[in-house]
Amino acid sequence: MPGATFALVHATLITVSGLPLADTTLLVREGKIAQLGGAVPDGVEVVDARGGYVTPGFIDMHSHMGVYPWPEGAAHADGNEMTTPFTPRVWAGDSFDPEDPAIPRARAGGVTTIQVLPGSGNIVGGRAAILKLRPSRTLEPMLFRDAPPAIKMACGENPKRVYGDKTDDDQVMSRMGEFAMIRAKFTEAREYRVARAGKSPPPWDENLEVLADVLDDKVRVNLHCYRSHDIAGWFRVADEFGFRIVTIHHALETYKVRDLLAAHGTGIATWPDWWGFKLEALDGIPEGGALVSSAGVPVATHSDSASHVQRFNIEAAKMVRYGMTEADALESITLDPARLLGVDARVGSLDVGKDADLVWWDKHPLDGTALAQRTWIDGAVVYDRATEGVPSGRR
Repeated sequence: MPGATFALVHATLITVSGLPLADTTLLVREGKIAQLGGAVPDGVEVVDARGGYVTPGFIDMHSHMGVYPWPEGAAHADGNEMTTPFTPRVWAGDSFDPEDPAIPRARAGGVTTIQVLPGSGNIVGGRAAILKLRPSRTLEPMLFRDAPPAIKMACGENPKRVYGDKTDDDQVMSRMGEFAMIRAKFTEAREYRVARAGKSPPPWDENLEVLADVLDDKVRVNLHCYRSHDIAGWFRVADEFGFRIVTIHHALETYKVRDLLAAHGTGIATWPDWWGFKLEALDGIPEGGALVSSAGVPVATHSDSASHVQRFNIEAAKMVRYGMTEADALESITLDPARLLGVDARVGSLDVGKDADLVWWDKHPLDGTALAQRTWIDGAVVYDRATEGVPSGRR
């Protein structure tokens, strides 16, 4: 139950923020990590994880679970408001289905926090929903309270594909059009922000309110972008208008411009081995994540898939295969995404005072045969292999 007090004993704690701690006790009290090491207090429930490993809950910062729930179909496709290239007003939480059968399977793979993003059909697609995967029939209990607001933007082939054959006003068909539109919208938002502070403010405009918050660094920008020249172009726009791109998603050519990312304080969320599936993905390389990480840039491994999220530890293990250290690969599914989401004070590592979002593994999690035995969120069990096995879907 939430807020329970218990102790995990005789496991190796993969703290992420420091060295692993062999055969060490982890005490949870009222949903928080209360103690690493030491004796178990009298009267506390003991969970014997002998021979196993305990990690922080995994964090997937690029998910479409719940907005494209199973079974797939047009009736359930609610992640893209592709009526205009500019829809910052929409919020992914309003589409989210908490009973998506993919969610319990993600918990069984050790995933405890996700960022649900609108799709990439629009240049500005809308606001993200940051959630903890607590079992729930409704959205509100799943919300990651106090997580900074975030927004999804996109460039390149996807907006071109969606709007390229349309000739209506306020449409785009080329990269020139994409950059012209985003500059025009940020100019409008900047003027709107000034006017709203004046004596005769213009009518309230939800789209411009969101972009004005981006300009004021109140909203974290997540940019879907593949090619190095697009990335450099978006940095020009960000510099011109004075906002920060916090994370570039997919990011397959960021290895070519990792110096620019480091200079702008921008991280990436990427796959270990998806590339070549469209023209702007042709220059992706599996070593890209390791190269970007070597430049001191935060790298989050993401799923972008309701299938891959079930095997998130294997996605991280692939990063090791292509040049990352084990420590950096584990950080790419825990602490780095927590930093990029702005929630690293709460989750992402095993540290006293952080939320007890935990996973007990039977083997080292980067072993491809490792299985999560139990998953906790805020100290509450949300998955137990002994009683659930492989989750079948809806509760």
